[in-house]
Amino acid sequence: MEQTLDILLMVLSGIIIILTLLQGGKSDGLSSAFTGSGDLNLFAVTKERGPEKVISRATLVCGILFFALVIALQIV
Repeated sequence: MEQTLDILLMVLSGIIIILTLLQGGKSDGLSSAFTGSGDLNLFAVTKERGPEKVISRATLVCGILFFALVIALQIV
């Protein structure tokens, strides 16, 4: 049982990495956050559409599953 959860955790980790790399950038970069250039507003409401929304939701679901698996492995 524990080995199955370990394998599932590794596969899910790879999926999260791939989904994170597929997501598009939502800001001008880290340098603009420090210099103040650009229109960086972390609390602005931006609506994701199409594939961006699907990838974002899939990443969220995989993240929740990842934490649930980590907790399950600690119990087992």
